[in-house]
Amino acid sequence: MNTGVKKVAAIHDLSGFGRSSLSAIIPILSTMGIQVCSLPTAVLSTHTGGFKNYSFVDLTDSMKNYIDHWKSLKIDFDSIYSGFLGSPEQIDIISDFIDFFKTDSNFVVIDPVMADEGALYSTMDYKMVEKMRTFIKKADIITPNFTETCYLLDEKYHDFPDVSKIKSMAKSLSDMGPEIVIITSVPEDRENKKTSVIAYNSNDNRYWKVSSNYIPAFYPGTGDIFTSIIVGSLLQGDSLPIALDRSVNFITTGIRASYGYDYPKREGILLEKVLGSLNLPVFSSSYEMI
Repeated sequence: MNTGVKKVAAIHDLSGFGRSSLSAIIPILSTMGIQVCSLPTAVLSTHTGGFKNYSFVDLTDSMKNYIDHWKSLKIDFDSIYSGFLGSPEQIDIISDFIDFFKTDSNFVVIDPVMADEGALYSTMDYKMVEKMRTFIKKADIITPNFTETCYLLDEKYHDFPDVSKIKSMAKSLSDMGPEIVIITSVPEDRENKKTSVIAYNSNDNRYWKVSSNYIPAFYPGTGDIFTSIIVGSLLQGDSLPIALDRSVNFITTGIRASYGYDYPKREGILLEKVLGSLNLPVFSSSYEMI
């Protein structure tokens, strides 16, 4: 029976405390009216951004049996959304998952979580970078941040790249396989401290940009939140630029709602205070075609 509720296979780690990965993805997509089918890659007591001595359980050995059960149930997904993967073996497992569950009517989103602020995360190495270059070929949409874009293309990180350079990089990533490339956390303006999201859609050969003012605070999990809203918006029928706009505006709203509170920023933005805004109509848009 068709319930009218769309399903997303969300392949991420699960943190018991802190608003990131599945702890953020599930409430966001559920609020947007989408069923989240979670495939955990690891279980942690907290996320890794700012916490120490956390408990970590690697679920690699159980993932194949988990997936085999889903195969036996013949589940149809409207989207497959893959985030943090902790090893080359996990990339191989999820590559097979995509091969089995991908159809002509669903889309695959890969967030190649590896690096930020010009450097690889401590859990990553160049072997994972090389593996990720092959993995993103299976995606319809990828959402690397600017640092990850540089690693995927084996290019030097620049503090303030010009727009033409970012457009060229997005096109190069699309040539590797993905139809849509969305590059986040692009440093845009040294004086006014702006950042931007720049996207390229190879289907119509158009580039889009959404800019936002820089807020001097770091909240883990914003990348997971951004891509979750992209997935949810596209499943709701939004255009790519509207999906970009909704994602950027929600994160900006979330950071502003959280910034005035005196609590450890490592816990993530206060999602609970802003989730309702996901269902508000889009009254104005700040995207531009470039």
